Amino acid sequence: MAKQKIPATQAIRELKKHKIRFVLRPYKYEEKGGTKTSARELDVDEFMIIKTLVLETDQGQPLIILMHGSCEVSVKHLARQLKVKQITPCPAEKAERLTGYQTGGISPFGSKQNLPVYLEESILKLEKLCINGGRRGLLVEIEPAVLVKILEPTLVSVAI
Repeated sequence: MAKQKIPATQAIRELKKHKIRFVLRPYKYEEKGGTKTSARELDVDEFMIIKTLVLETDQGQPLIILMHGSCEVSVKHLARQLKVKQITPCPAEKAERLTGYQTGGISPFGSKQNLPVYLEESILKLEKLCINGGRRGLLVEIEPAVLVKILEPTLVSVAI
């Protein structure tokens, strides 16, 4: 069997820099398919696919939140925990400029700007997870502890 070529995304470089073991999980990307598509294509539970969302506070402060693919973020609960009035999704162009990644391929690893990262605490209970590897159609399978080791996130409970 031929050795799989590892794409040179900033996220992959970041994982290698930290000597993290990961499994590449490429899939056929569908525009606006989201985690339902990647879960179907990879034949895994959508709950273990972790989406990287770029949001911003009412003061325009951007942040990243990592959430289960099958869940939504309660922005009301998140705003309360961050002690801000409101949190909304970042416009796609701004998210791309901040992270250096294309929407649909945003990874929390190797982001262009160092954004605060919030992690849905129940993600840490997973045995393994799949998260974006820095481009559309590419996830990496890792252990949840990697998120804590590299990203040093603030744990929150905001899944609905």
